[in-house]
Parts: sequence; structure tokens; C-alpha cells
Amino acid sequence: MIAGKGRIILHIDMNAFYCSVHAAEQPELYGGKPTAVAGSVELRKGIVVTSSYEARARGVRTGMTVRQATGACPELILISPDFDLYRKYSRGFMRIAGDFTPLVEAVSIDECFLDVTGSSQFGTAVEIAETIARRVKEELSLPCSIGIAPNKLLAKMASDMRKPNAITILRKRDVPGLLWGKPCQSLYGVGSRTADKLLKLNIRTIGDLAKADEGLLTDRFGVYGSWMKKAANGIDEAPVEPLHEAPKSIGHTTTLPSDLTERDQYRRVLLNLADQTTRRLRHQKMVSSTIQITIRDTDMKTITRSTTLPVPTESASEVYDTACKLMDAHWKVGTPVRLLGVTLQSLAPKEETPLQLDLFTYEEEPKKERLMTAMDALRDKFGESAVLTAGMLGDDPSALIRNKKLRGTSLQKDFLREPSDR
Repeated sequence: MIAGKGRIILHIDMNAFYCSVHAAEQPELYGGKPTAVAGSVELRKGIVVTSSYEARARGVRTGMTVRQATGACPELILISPDFDLYRKYSRGFMRIAGDFTPLVEAVSIDECFLDVTGSSQFGTAVEIAETIARRVKEELSLPCSIGIAPNKLLAKMASDMRKPNAITILRKRDVPGLLWGKPCQSLYGVGSRTADKLLKLNIRTIGDLAKADEGLLTDRFGVYGSWMKKAANGIDEAPVEPLHEAPKSIGHTTTLPSDLTERDQYRRVLLNLADQTTRRLRHQKMVSSTIQITIRDTDMKTITRSTTLPVPTESASEVYDTACKLMDAHWKVGTPVRLLGVTLQSLAPKEETPLQLDLFTYEEEPKKERLMTAMDALRDKFGESAVLTAGMLGDDPSALIRNKKLRGTSLQKDFLREPSDR
């Protein structure tokens, strides 16, 4: 057990989640077999999104092409993604977690943090973790790993140590012996680019980072440098933050099935992205003041550019026009585009946001709002393709962004704010 009167944090990580969900739904087809989910337009056609542990034992890895994966494992069973199904199971394990504490923070569709400091009525931290793992297995037929620690950072590191079906305790005093010999990139929150920069400072391991001069780190990385030193020493004061009704931003990115080079090609993608993000914005009864686009090229270099609007909006056409202007200003036509994203930021409740309308718009805006409301109602009832603008017609691959069954990302959490019977 974790001694003392400090916090007790759990991190639940669902093992090989997408493949495990399919095995739970159809055990006769997928249970105990080498499987891989691939083929989503969001995750690039022909790329393995995740694989079962049976497939991993045969050399299949996330990011492989389907050809590489089937070469490594000829008996590999390929499965098309079903995000409706993943959301259903995600709600299931989040509900189980919520039975032990109201302090549940959904990190993504397949992982969450729990603060069980005040949950001693359910037993010790280990007993709570064992009960959650057992219920997830019995009620959902899914495996999970759970980390137990005094903070979020170490709980996440602990759940990653042993998979699948494992419960691991990581105390702060264990950090030097268990973590300091590992490379910096294995520290949660430190990416490969940061690790490369640390290497140039002769900081190779988590232990090197823990002992590094804080002034050197802050000079090079700012406040992030100070955070890294604390993290390397097992210090993390971030609270577990339950999912609130009001999101801080609403966005969607899509990795394209083929690289786009022409303006009309990527504008169609931006149109569908603007449509779907503003649909989600209106569903949350919010308006946005800042529009951001994300662009990634074929070398995986990613840039983000944003602009703040004079008047907050919920309109797809305004978001689309703004995204196109940002794209035209910051991307050279002919340069291949691998990924595009639109994110709505600076959100505020619509009913609390005064909209300053001029003489020419005050009569038109109520008409536009009634039209958007009617279109949203039709699409809620009959599906996303029930009402489309002319620019969204056709079988362009970006139209799959509207397909909620096929599209999705592990980080999208809107569905957790919706009633479970939706």
C-alpha cells in the first residue's frame, strides 16, 4: 500500500482497446486470435491502428502498413474500425470507475485517472483496483491494466509497466531504482523531439534529468523545463479533473487517405471539418472566438495557425471561411498535405455571450440561426448526410469525417458528456 496521508491516484488503461472490444463483441471470430484494426480514413488507409497481443507476439506493430503486418503475420485478421462500438464500451468502463469516486478524469476513449483518496469505504487502493479490474472483465469482457501511485504522473507510468491484466504500485521512493535508468522519452509527457534536445545537453536518462540544473532546463525549455525536472523526481501536483459540461475547445483532425496538393481538394476537407466541429459546438450550446487550423506535411512536420474573430460564432460557413484564409496564408499550393484539423477555441456559453450585430446583420442572423437549428434537428434524426451543402456532396474521402461509426479519435470525449442511451 501507499503509506502516508497523501493522495492515492489510479490510472486505468484498457489493453489493446479496439481489438479487445471486437473480441468481446464477437469472441467466436476474434477471441484469442491475432487481429488488427486498420483502414480508418482518420488514421490513414492501410495503416495498423492497433493490434491484439496475439498479433503483437507475431511482430505486428501500430503504424505498420497492412502489407507489412500481414507479411509478419499471414494469419492476421483485419477489422474495420467501429467508433460507435468503442464509445459504448468506453462509457461502460468509465461508469464502473465512477462507482468508486466522482473524481474521474477521462484522458481518452480508453484511459482515465481516478482520485480515490477519499474512497476508503471501498477498501484499500489495491482492493479498489482489483474490484474495478474484475468488474471490467466480468461486465465488459475487457482486459485492463491499473497503476496506483501518489500522483497522476506515476500512476500513468505504473500502468504502462505491466500489460495486459496487471495492477502495479509505483511509490515516489521507487522512482530512482525503477525509472532513473530509462531514457528521457519514456517519461510521461516527454516526446521524442524534446528527448533529442535533451540529448544535446548530454541528458540521456530520467536520472540525468532528475539531477540536471534547473536553471539550464528553464533557459532551454521555459516552465516546461522546470516541470520535467520535477517529473523526473516523481513530483506531480496536477489534480484529477472530472469531465465538465463545458469543453475548453472543440476540434477534429483527419489524416488523409492520400496526400492533397490542390486548393479545392483541401478546401473540401476544411468544409467537412468546419461542419462537424460547429455541429459539436452547437450541441454544447457554445460559441467560439478563436479558430485554429492544424496542418501536417509528408515529413510529419506539423504547424498550427489561429486567428481571433471580432464576434464569436457558431456558424460552419464562418469557421470554413476563416480556416480557408489561414490555409491560404500559411500553406503553399502544391505542397502535399498529410493531415488537416480545425479546432474551435475561446469557447463561451451562447446564452451568456452578447453578439454585437450591425445594421446589416441584425435581421439576417435570426433567420440563419433558425435554419441551422432546423438542419441540426434533421441530421440528429436522420443522420449526418440528411442535409448537406453543395460543397459537401459527392464521394470525396473527406465525407467520411461525417460518418460517426467509422470516424473518431482516441482523444475525442464529447460522447462522455452525452446520456448513455444516445
